[in-house]
Amino acid sequence: MNEDTRSLHPEQPPPGAVPPTGAASGAAPRATAWADPAPLGLAGFALTTLLLSIVNTNLLKETAGILPVLGLALFYGGLAQFAAGLMEFRRGNTFGATAFVSFAAFWLSYWWIAPRVALAGDAHNALGLFLLGWAMFTAYMTIGALRVSLPVLAVFVLLTLTFLFLAIGSFQGGAGHVMTEVGGWFGILTGLAAWYASAAGVINAAHGRTVVPLGTLPGRTEPSERVRHDERSV
Repeated sequence: MNEDTRSLHPEQPPPGAVPPTGAASGAAPRATAWADPAPLGLAGFALTTLLLSIVNTNLLKETAGILPVLGLALFYGGLAQFAAGLMEFRRGNTFGATAFVSFAAFWLSYWWIAPRVALAGDAHNALGLFLLGWAMFTAYMTIGALRVSLPVLAVFVLLTLTFLFLAIGSFQGGAGHVMTEVGGWFGILTGLAAWYASAAGVINAAHGRTVVPLGTLPGRTEPSERVRHDERSV
């Protein structure tokens, strides 16, 4: 076809445009807009991290205190965060998709591992390697977080330290070790930072303007430009 029938709005073809062969008669369906899944993923990560971290600090001494953590690890930190990661893939956000799906897998694996370790016996060195691997993953993801926002960068810096201290504590014997408790306190800070980032995403989107500040980072897209991008149909 020699004529250029493209349009800035695909759902509104220019006058005189010839529909492609086989196109159905009537108005073309409008493209679907996708909401930002990041606040959901951050919220699921935040609450699950906070509760487990409180257990790790030994502030909560109930013998069955791990049960609510396991429930959150499966449904909120796991499945809800996994869904957020899949939506980030759809939106073309490599960093968000990798982060949310990976940490969803962490929480799902924690849900599976924790009760079995309690029954199987000592595995503190194996758990130390498990946590050290997550510390390494989080460390390189922190480099990507430099282009996101200050709260998200804080989440990844604090989470790297959390995994590192938990790994050291696990190598030294696991629960009750001072390094595990230090990791728990860093985990509490991590959860609070993630909650802040989640709240900012929800509140700013609901009001259509910046109500909760996210700060600025070198090379980061301005919030107004990102909002306009998010509101476009994909």
